[in-house]
Amino acid sequence: MAVLKETRMPVPAKAASSPSGLTRARALMLTAVLAAGLSACNRDREPPPRDAPATPGQTAAITPADAAAPMNFVSKTPYADVRLTLPDAIRPQTDLHARLYAEEVRQLRQFTEGAQGELTEAGADTDRPKFEKTITVTAALETGKLFSLKRVDFDYSGGAHPNTLTSGILWDKALKRRLGLADLFRKNADLTILDQALCSAINAAKRARVPDSASVPLGGPPGASCPRAADTAFVLAPGTVNGKAAGLIFFIGAYQVGPYAEGGYEIAIPVTGFRSLLAVAYADDFAGQLLKTGDVTPVAAPAPIPTATL
Repeated sequence: MAVLKETRMPVPAKAASSPSGLTRARALMLTAVLAAGLSACNRDREPPPRDAPATPGQTAAITPADAAAPMNFVSKTPYADVRLTLPDAIRPQTDLHARLYAEEVRQLRQFTEGAQGELTEAGADTDRPKFEKTITVTAALETGKLFSLKRVDFDYSGGAHPNTLTSGILWDKALKRRLGLADLFRKNADLTILDQALCSAINAAKRARVPDSASVPLGGPPGASCPRAADTAFVLAPGTVNGKAAGLIFFIGAYQVGPYAEGGYEIAIPVTGFRSLLAVAYADDFAGQLLKTGDVTPVAAPAPIPTATL
């Protein structure tokens, strides 16, 4: 009987793996993956392309801030003509610019709506002239911390004559907020000395304009007494030192201290009369001498006649 022998075929031995080679391969793969990921991230973070600069003759793009706060506003309807004009000096004060424009335009639109309601109500005289309102804001003075504006509001709402109201706006450039007279002075400061100086200057101006006019006392019924300084509109007054306020100019409206025919007054009070009352924060914004004290009312131009009557 034949004997079967098991024959084993030799199997080639596997090449010995090199640990260092495997490590290098894995490192190369990991590096490639990380590079691809970083490339994708960098693409996400790339800034958007900048707008190409405007070529000569091409209008520059208007930013949302510019569009939201123009320098003027005009509206004319069959019932009212309204206008707002702001000064170029307000442009750097972007917060004040935007707020003031929005406030004034809202008032002008309300005025137009009110004019339409009054002029179209049942039984209204159809021959009545349309209403008019013009608000003009000008720069009074800018100091290191403060920006002062003068606001003149011309208003014709029917009646025998138009009315003009002058007021002031005071802005803290760093704090970005409006200020009142009390903010310029120490907390709880007694402003009696300022009240007296203002009243004395008002009576001097009244006598110069109407020699036989009666003096008005400090305190008393409206129209026959001097107003308190804290209740009176004002602006910073320029003087002999650039960029400094030499005092305050107060606006006294018609009817406040006399009949309408007497008109309003602008009264300049020098800082020398109230320097000791100033708050430390604003004391450095005042210096120099006023160019003129007392009555500094501009020479009045003839009041404009409503266009509808021309």
